Amino acid sequence: MFTRVFGKPKQEPNAVTSLDKLNETLEMLEKKEKVLIKKASAEVEKAKDYTKAKNKRAAIQCLKRKKLYEQQIEQLGNFQLRIHDQMIMLEGAKATTETVDALRTGASAMKAMQKATNIDDVDKTMDEINEQTENMKLIQEALATPMGAAADFDELNLRN
Repeated sequence: MFTRVFGKPKQEPNAVTSLDKLNETLEMLEKKEKVLIKKASAEVEKAKDYTKAKNKRAAIQCLKRKKLYEQQIEQLGNFQLRIHDQMIMLEGAKATTETVDALRTGASAMKAMQKATNIDDVDKTMDEINEQTENMKLIQEALATPMGAAADFDELNLRN
């Protein structure tokens, strides 16, 4: 019922649709500018023709219209500049938002990893690694010790 009275709520424009809209507007302004440039050139040509025909009043009217077209062209140029500024700002804001989102994701992942690992687990794991390393050293020393005739031979060679 409220949607009938108040209408549907407007959707928040996102960066992509806003950039598309700005691009469309920019293209439209560029087309208008080209048309106005052609009209201004046409007025200059008309003024030349009227001057040749000794119709000074009509030539002045053409030059006045040309001046009005030039003012509109300048205004369109200012609009285009503002749209370019807005596009740059939107692209910067989009990059900033994406960066912050990526940082949030990284922070959340790091937080989850830290919750999964606490210092007691790390200490216990390091103790187990040290114990296994010591056991491996003992095994390697036992395997490296000569036995039987080889052990006697080494001792005899050392004495000589």
